[in-house]
Amino acid sequence: MSGEDDLRERQPVAKRARRPLCYYGDDFTGSTDVLESLFQTGLRTVLFLEPPAQELLEARFQEIDCFGVAGVGRSLTPEEMERELRPIFTTLKAAGAAVVHYKICSTFDSSPGTGSIGKAAEIGREVFGGRYIPLLAGSPYLGRYTLFGHHFAAGGVGSAGGAVHRLDRHPTMSAHPVTPMAEADLRRHLAQQTELRVALLDILAQDGVAEEVRERLERIIAQEAPDMVLFDVLDERRLETAGRLIWEEAAGQDGLFVIGSSGVEYALGAVWQQEAAATAGPSGPLGLPVPQTPPGGASGTAPLLVVSGSCSPVTGAQIACALEAGFAGIRVAVEELLSAESREAAMAALRQEAAKQLAGGRSVILYSATGPEDASIAHTRQALAARGIRSEDSSRLLGMALGSLTNELVRELALPRVLIAGGDTSGYVTRELGIYALECKALLDPGGPLCRAYAHNPRFDGLELVLKGGQVGGVDFFERVAAYVS
Repeated sequence: MSGEDDLRERQPVAKRARRPLCYYGDDFTGSTDVLESLFQTGLRTVLFLEPPAQELLEARFQEIDCFGVAGVGRSLTPEEMERELRPIFTTLKAAGAAVVHYKICSTFDSSPGTGSIGKAAEIGREVFGGRYIPLLAGSPYLGRYTLFGHHFAAGGVGSAGGAVHRLDRHPTMSAHPVTPMAEADLRRHLAQQTELRVALLDILAQDGVAEEVRERLERIIAQEAPDMVLFDVLDERRLETAGRLIWEEAAGQDGLFVIGSSGVEYALGAVWQQEAAATAGPSGPLGLPVPQTPPGGASGTAPLLVVSGSCSPVTGAQIACALEAGFAGIRVAVEELLSAESREAAMAALRQEAAKQLAGGRSVILYSATGPEDASIAHTRQALAARGIRSEDSSRLLGMALGSLTNELVRELALPRVLIAGGDTSGYVTRELGIYALECKALLDPGGPLCRAYAHNPRFDGLELVLKGGQVGGVDFFERVAAYVS
């Protein structure tokens, strides 16, 4: 019996009584990315905007296998992260899941002052303990790779299909407006954020049978006594190797704290599927069938509202493509929207124009920029800085204003589906809609699933949402979301 077969026999997922995984997403679109990956694995998962009370889980969500909490950790200072994360980590630990995942962006964007992954690791180390924190950023499905500790990401429209760049040379991430990535070596990048020790299980150490790889990992732990172990990921085989080692580590403790992209779920999912096949036939984890995306593509009957606070060139190309296809584009004058003197009039004008186009059956894009080179970005920053408004504050204020507009348009026109572009924008807009949870409904593009919203207000309960990160989706993504029949 090989090492892999031995692991499967000792850890069959179908026999586990506890929930396999729960997670915290450090931004909103990244949180829905995990929904997508678990949906593909066959686990029913619900994403909450706030940590769910046990009463809510028991009353409405008894049948779910996993759950997540959507956060805004990527935009917080270390002091704010301390206040936000420690109580949430404590709550997630009490949930009794085998793995507790701190979900980060697959491009690892963070800095010592904003969205510090190192700070999250320090808090997680204190709350969860354990031998070490597994760290996994690679996700081949999304075009993200880690090789000898250096991180690479596909760029351009369609992310996973674009040219692959080293992170510090990535056309978008190296010029990120808040957390520009100037270092591709993730260990060196983390060393700027924390004094925790990071070891590496590189691609060469992952070759061989499972027992050999496990022995190499144990040797690294014994020699380096690391607080975190970074796993190289180049392809699906190495991803599964990392997942098997993480799942084995989880079996030996009460809640394993893991930091990483949605590659964590794809890694574990590969292991769970193999275990399920070995113990209960071709089904998903816990005996659930793997869900299939319903057929789509027929023309939709209702116009689509797109709300974009993204400055990504991918989103910019999608906006241009949708406008050419007949969407109505309405530029959001950010400076006017954030000024106390002009806010009310600016909101009224945007609402009136959007409602007119939507009522006439035309899909609408409310957008603040058409890409990183949009001249309005620098002008707006200068104007806001003169008013004493930080870029972080402007993202929050803009998100809340766009959320208010979305709220009114959905209620007034009974819109069945909304697409939101931009991680921070998605978080703020969704909160303004009074939505408390999301569940994956269908797969569209990698990282951009169609979700069903849960809300106490019946106007928003059942609303279909697509929450798209800046780098997600093909050039015609907006048109396909509008046309998809669920």
